[in-house]
Amino acid sequence: MFNIALLQMTSNADQAANLAKGAAFCRRAKTLDADLALFPEMWNIGYTFFDPNEPGAKERWAAQAIGIESEFVTHFRQLARELNLAIALTYLERWPVAPRNSLSLIDRHGDLLFTYAKVHTCDFDKEAALTSGDDFYVAALDTPHGPIDVGAMICYDREFPESARILMLKGAEVILTPNACELEINRLSQYRARAYENMTALAMTNYAAPQENGHSIAFDGVAFDDHGSRDMTVIEADGREEVFVAAIEIDRLRHYRSHEAWGNAYRKPGRYARLISTEIEEPFIRADARR
Repeated sequence: MFNIALLQMTSNADQAANLAKGAAFCRRAKTLDADLALFPEMWNIGYTFFDPNEPGAKERWAAQAIGIESEFVTHFRQLARELNLAIALTYLERWPVAPRNSLSLIDRHGDLLFTYAKVHTCDFDKEAALTSGDDFYVAALDTPHGPIDVGAMICYDREFPESARILMLKGAEVILTPNACELEINRLSQYRARAYENMTALAMTNYAAPQENGHSIAFDGVAFDDHGSRDMTVIEADGREEVFVAAIEIDRLRHYRSHEAWGNAYRKPGRYARLISTEIEEPFIRADARR
């Protein structure tokens, strides 16, 4: 079993408090036999932005961005090594021109495997102040059970099938998804579809109520067994602050991926040229869209 701890929390008003709280939840995750701890989106400042009508607010917000060499990231790298626990850490990342909404995957030895920046920023809203990411990443995560290929996408990324699809094509067996919005039936159903169509396990951590509504969730990616259709849900949280552990049976997933019909076996990519077209037509033209 690959045990993913969904750290469903509410955030504090400052980075030091969020660091302390996040570290405490990681320690709690380790007592629950977790192999990896997954934070909600942009944890270091609690998914906060700024009032565009307030002079200097944007600059003060951007000044909270941190780099991979920061004390915040370094603390969790040391904690990962101390606890023998992989950590998927999220934060507002310092970047030229404008910050990024990022996740760093830290292995149980404290090494950084990759830093992923949210590709599908919500440009129709406050995330227009962010720099969008330019690629998706997958890395072999060393675990006590052997290497597992892990990728990441963030919140709005999961609403585009291309995000999970490219991670699957890059070899992801497990996709981690920090979140910061209401998880209701449509978003949860959409997320289930990403697991089904790619035969990948997916794990998503949301903010607890009242900041969001919780409902952090994980699917194991195995939609059928010898008895027919099955529910892929491993765990779905309620709204509470808590560590919820999703146990993914990796060998079962790998066996399923070796013979079932979804994923990459029967795709016809030669017919998909339209998918990479940059043309936009009505009713989808938006003045604030960034390509």
